[in-house]
Amino acid sequence: MGHMEMNVLRAAFKGKRVLVTGDTGFKGSWLSLWLRELGAEVCGFALPPETEDSHFSLLKLGSIIRHVDGDICDLEQVRAIVDGFKPEIMFHLAAQAIVRVSYQEPKRTFDTNVGGSVNILEAVRASDSLKAVVYITSDKCYRNNEWAWGYRENDTLGGHDPYSASKAAAEIVFAAYMDSFLASKKDFGIASARAGNVIGGGDWAQNRIIPDCVRSLKNGTPVLIRNPRSTRPWQHVLAPLSGYLTLAAKLLEDPKKFSGSYNFGPRVQSIKTVKELVDQAIVAWGTGTSQLSPEANAPHEDGLLHLNCDKSNQVLGWYPLWDFDRTILETITWYKQVLGGQSATSMTKQQINSYMEK
Repeated sequence: MGHMEMNVLRAAFKGKRVLVTGDTGFKGSWLSLWLRELGAEVCGFALPPETEDSHFSLLKLGSIIRHVDGDICDLEQVRAIVDGFKPEIMFHLAAQAIVRVSYQEPKRTFDTNVGGSVNILEAVRASDSLKAVVYITSDKCYRNNEWAWGYRENDTLGGHDPYSASKAAAEIVFAAYMDSFLASKKDFGIASARAGNVIGGGDWAQNRIIPDCVRSLKNGTPVLIRNPRSTRPWQHVLAPLSGYLTLAAKLLEDPKKFSGSYNFGPRVQSIKTVKELVDQAIVAWGTGTSQLSPEANAPHEDGLLHLNCDKSNQVLGWYPLWDFDRTILETITWYKQVLGGQSATSMTKQQINSYMEK
């Protein structure tokens, strides 16, 4: 995604009505601001932000885009927003996104990630304004065989924990709507997007490694590491978002050709252990220590997971632009600057612009 591509994205989104579900979430707030920077007219639909220090709240995003409080589990609310706003493009990100929460609240996780996605697809099916939909699930939608190579878009879906299973189910629902209703919809394209382990400024979720790191570093306490040897395909939030934007632009250009499913993940060199991530974060922060803290009765979390992104590379011409070191540096810099008093909006815009310029 070089200069040329950025002009293509500006042309694709400028003046377009774009609906983002889950705009109060971490990825949704970054995407909504980026869409505004590209000149889109953005409407967000989501539950209110969970915390005062959420990225959405820090950005004062409610004054930058149009935001409507709502729940994707309520079909009437979903229909009302799609009928009322008449979006041309939709990004569906609203979800219960935390693996650990899915153990505590399995029913809410399935209701939101499966039932809520059905409601979205019902509204999409009935809409006559929508031209392109990007339906976001997760890299955890694949049945994890703990093998060494990356999962491809046609690999078996499945999930051990309720979160992963809910995302696999959301993909099966997507495929059924696609085959039964949406493939024949005229001048309309839809694709599912699978990305994993996203990090970046403004994430304050509990039990997520970067927010946990930042809280410890800020307080001068050791960073506690639960699973030091777990590997994850770490990527900056802007990498998969650039993929979603590229995908939406391609769907507008040639809806039938680009419909389908796509993986968005980092290059193999960015697949690092949790321990390597924490060490690098401490270097970027400038001081700090870590401590191994295995949990006795921890719920199951998959050990090894990464995606094969050949399809996105070849078909969409999409590649992640920041390597592991740059990803950690940009992420920690965001927190340091914002905790030091810089505005979250200017910091977030600055990083979006520097990503776009690359």
